[in-house]
Amino acid sequence: MKRFGILLLSMVLVSMNAQTNMKLTTPAYLNKGDMIAIVAPAGILKNRKHVIDKAKELAESWGLKVVIGKHVFTQANHFAGTDEQRCQDFQEALDNPKVKAIWSARGGYGSVRILDQLDFSKFKENPKWIIGYSDITAFHNHVHNLGVETLHAMMGTSMQDDPVDIAETIETFRKALFGEQLKYTIKSSKENRKGNAEGVLVGGNIAILASMLGSDSQLNSDGKILFIEEIGEYKYAIDRMLQSLKRAGYFNKVKGIIVGDMTKIRKNTTPWGSSIEQLILDIVPNDIPVLFGFPAGHEPDNRALIMGRTVKLSVTDRLSSVSFK
Repeated sequence: MKRFGILLLSMVLVSMNAQTNMKLTTPAYLNKGDMIAIVAPAGILKNRKHVIDKAKELAESWGLKVVIGKHVFTQANHFAGTDEQRCQDFQEALDNPKVKAIWSARGGYGSVRILDQLDFSKFKENPKWIIGYSDITAFHNHVHNLGVETLHAMMGTSMQDDPVDIAETIETFRKALFGEQLKYTIKSSKENRKGNAEGVLVGGNIAILASMLGSDSQLNSDGKILFIEEIGEYKYAIDRMLQSLKRAGYFNKVKGIIVGDMTKIRKNTTPWGSSIEQLILDIVPNDIPVLFGFPAGHEPDNRALIMGRTVKLSVTDRLSSVSFK
């Protein structure tokens, strides 16, 4: 029995190590004439057809063919259609060999409700880009564990913002989609922890990361660079979610942290007593680089990130950089 226990533990450790070090599959980059599907796996798109039309026009301006899911504008209470309808649109996009990328119309909430209903068999045979942020973090996590890269980038509803404000958002999305090099250099925050690190990029919205704990979609962040962002939460709620991630081992062997936008943080009647930056620094290891203020998340300037791709992180006094291999 003791020998069996040791063997079982060894198998678990080997499995975890394989997940840590595996090289993910890169879906084919897009070319003119390729097809991209716009689907709505989560929140309702009420009175936003004109915005999705702009998204369609953007993709078409790049020479892409656009197909819009049958139920994108369906209304079922909070959601863009029932679970079954949203699942149907997403499944058809997964299975259609002509579709080279699946672009989320918006986030909100609802992706987790269809995640386990989807059949990824054909997707694994013919990987394609899954694109979005916020609630789409559920897909980034799940698909990462299937061994395929995804794209944390603008969604269809991003086109409602001022074109000037989203110029970098659009351009970095285009570059990522068509396989051009991504490298970002930003001014360093005084709150940063300096250092250099290299590892596979994982993460996304903090609330969704925490909601994945204990499921097949939970990430293994060992040896990786963790990206986090959040919107509309109290500081105590952010702390609670980060504490949950910490207890689950998220920060034990992480190589570095990239902190994106922390948007519309709500004020509690009882002051929290510290900044968001300090809250995060208190939760992560002291010996890893931490980059604050990276332009990705729920602000108009939302730079594209390839989740599952190896990145080099450099945090210095004046300028910091994130470079994709």
